[in-house]
Amino acid sequence: MRLIFVRHGEPDYEHDCLTELGRIQAADTAERLEKENVKAVFSSPMGRAKETASYTAKRNALPVRILEYMHEIRWGNPEGDEVLREGHPWTLSYRLLCEENPVDNSRNWTEHPYFKNNRCREYYDMISGNIDGLLGELGYERRDERYFCTKKNSDTVALFSHGGSGACALSHILNMDFAYVLSVLSYGLCSVTIINFPEDVNEFVLPRIELFNDMGHVKRRMDEKLYFDAKTILKNS
Repeated sequence: MRLIFVRHGEPDYEHDCLTELGRIQAADTAERLEKENVKAVFSSPMGRAKETASYTAKRNALPVRILEYMHEIRWGNPEGDEVLREGHPWTLSYRLLCEENPVDNSRNWTEHPYFKNNRCREYYDMISGNIDGLLGELGYERRDERYFCTKKNSDTVALFSHGGSGACALSHILNMDFAYVLSVLSYGLCSVTIINFPEDVNEFVLPRIELFNDMGHVKRRMDEKLYFDAKTILKNS
């Protein structure tokens, strides 16, 4: 089975929809995915993701199946200092990885002061459990941080979501530290990432990255920051 992650197109965050350019990007993404023979389309419930997904769904005559848990994550710690109150996970991940003992810090990110009481942890756990439920339906049962193939499945399915919720799912599926995924495996608007699950029935399998952050089809790519200083975070909150 192949699981395609697609981030939504250029958003109008105020109205939770796509901009005119975002709609062009979504249409180009649908054309890009046509050769992948997509058999099912899943989407976050948020407008910008659903609208992006609708182009691929229409092109393949498929319904859009809404996954409520894949909406964008929230973050912050109301009892922390200014930076922790905002709790911006990309910025905190970048800081964590640039501090002393970055490997130890990232591997224990759930207990690190930046994340221990950060709301994004709740979203991470919620998304991880639910994405395993979806993978179980598709024939890949989570057992002790590995996936056991319970049935043959050669389909390709597409999941349209967001930078944060998608990072949670990728981190969990690939058993990679969340801080590393946010900082090192960032992906752009309307990018295509493909995870391949081998079809070895009744065996443990390792999901593999077949393609990451393919944006060759995306017009006018945005230059997005991976982290922000405290003043910028507070100004944009």
